[in-house]
Amino acid sequence: MIVTTKAIVLNSIKYGDNNLIVKCYTKKEGAKSYLLRGILSSKKGKLKPAYFQPLTQLKLTANHNNKGALNSIKEVEIVNHYKTIFTNITKQSIVFFLSEILTFSIQEEEENTGLYEYVETSLIWLDTHQKTTNFHLLFLLNLTKYLGFYPEIKGSKLDYFDLSEGRFLQQSPKFNFISGTDLIEFKKILGINFEALDKVEFNAKSRQQVLTILIQYFELHLSGFRKPKSLDVLKTIFY
Repeated sequence: MIVTTKAIVLNSIKYGDNNLIVKCYTKKEGAKSYLLRGILSSKKGKLKPAYFQPLTQLKLTANHNNKGALNSIKEVEIVNHYKTIFTNITKQSIVFFLSEILTFSIQEEEENTGLYEYVETSLIWLDTHQKTTNFHLLFLLNLTKYLGFYPEIKGSKLDYFDLSEGRFLQQSPKFNFISGTDLIEFKKILGINFEALDKVEFNAKSRQQVLTILIQYFELHLSGFRKPKSLDVLKTIFY
């Protein structure tokens, strides 16, 4: 079946000497993987490796097979050309980190327009703003809205947050909870949007605290989720 859809590149892996396997999140049909034969050796082909950098936004025409099978791309063009993401080392590090997060988080081969548009507009915001040191924290937290485990805001004045249940409690649960300074720092990004990010103040230690909490939160709620390899690079950049 031939499909034309917007898509965001999640990752690409070299396959053999000249091929790439590219995983994309498509607006119409969710996560899809494509085999791009000969793309690394062909100088005249329509498809260029540069199109498939992490989180590049594309419009593609593709042949979609049955679920689980590798698909093929017939035509591709870049939409929403980034101006700063691939030239700014900080933004580039954020993008590599988030591409891993999204690869592990999005597995479904089905349409989810809300999730697609959230990722799309968030990346455009990242590309067009300068103060982005806390972007990845809010991106992760708000991503949970679309994955189904955003924290329950009700009771946010209580002393404990149960990471397994995603809610605030008066008394401490036995496992997987935060309290004290961890909870104070975590609540700084709760219920805000990207435009309010520059008003959030984190020092290096507290930014690291919140990131560690968010990664644990994802691990508890998504089966198969793995700690991103690029996490160490991100720590070097920000901390």
